[in-house]
Amino acid sequence: MRIVRRCRPSTAGLARLAAVALVVIALPAQAERIREIASFAGVRDNQLVGYGLVVGLDNTGDQTTQAPFTSQSLTNMLSQLGVNIPAGTNLQLRNVAAVMVTADLPPFSRPGQRLDIVVSSIGNARSLRGGTLLMTPLKGADGDTYALAQGNMLVGGAGAQAGGSSVQINQQAAGRIPGGALVEREVPLNLGANGGMLELQLNEADFGTAQRMVTAINGEFGRSVAYARNGGVIALDGPLDDNARVSFMARVENVQITPMEAPARVVFNSRTGSVVMNSAVTLRQAAVAHGNLSIMIDSRFGVSQPAPFGQGQTVVVPDADINIEQQEAYLQIVEGAQLTDVVNALNALGATPQDLMSILEALKAAGSLRAELEVI
Repeated sequence: MRIVRRCRPSTAGLARLAAVALVVIALPAQAERIREIASFAGVRDNQLVGYGLVVGLDNTGDQTTQAPFTSQSLTNMLSQLGVNIPAGTNLQLRNVAAVMVTADLPPFSRPGQRLDIVVSSIGNARSLRGGTLLMTPLKGADGDTYALAQGNMLVGGAGAQAGGSSVQINQQAAGRIPGGALVEREVPLNLGANGGMLELQLNEADFGTAQRMVTAINGEFGRSVAYARNGGVIALDGPLDDNARVSFMARVENVQITPMEAPARVVFNSRTGSVVMNSAVTLRQAAVAHGNLSIMIDSRFGVSQPAPFGQGQTVVVPDADINIEQQEAYLQIVEGAQLTDVVNALNALGATPQDLMSILEALKAAGSLRAELEVI
């Protein structure tokens, strides 16, 4: 049921909306390189995080009365540099902001390499534009420091205010520093240290894809070098020599296979009303009746005046016209052995995206929709 003010929905408009909301993915299966659907175990990024200060802001930093950790951090930093601030001093600074610094440490990174970093305000700073990040240690999950960050901020947003009015474009409380961090420590990574054994991890576990991958790899090398441990991990018997192991891994990554088709699935986005289904979705014959109940409320105001020489007062009297309209609904047969047939059958119902979710759920309960339902 919907309540609408001064508007009447049209069946054609509902059909167009449903057609837009029903996103179709119907790409035929094709050969892909192994590097696109799997990765070697251990070859991954490591996330780094650190706490620091940005200085040099144009009166847009943290208000220390509301963000006391900023002044405390500044006092601690100055004391390490030999500047002692008397206890109880109230620092009223507006050109300093407390920030969190994040970065991704790629695999095989060596000391001296540079990383891009993201700087985000954690206080009440209005803008980080024009600021400079002071030296900030970036630590990993184990608490060790792996990089040091410092540099001038690059903020994409802009804003101005005067006379009680303000305008802002994009976000100004966060920015980036390209190459703003130096790697100080590498993450140990020993590929094939256990007798040359390597592991391939599938991005999406599937027994059929794993079996095809094993067959293709063994066919590439002409001998048995791969076997599946389960539907998501494949073990590889690689060479012991480092150079030969790199060549072996490169050949494995470029082997082409045709992955198994994904299972039939319909995904609902409850926030946006989007409905997405893949090419494996089919619809057995079913009869569906879909109608919509609309309530239109039209508000207007009248004026009530007293009689001449009367003692009453003129008042405004609100009035409202309420009209309830229910669309006619007839049983319609829906069926589809292919994705295009399913889409055409569902669009013929003229349902809104929200109603389409309910219809698909009912078809699933009736045993007509041959697909998994997932809500995100």
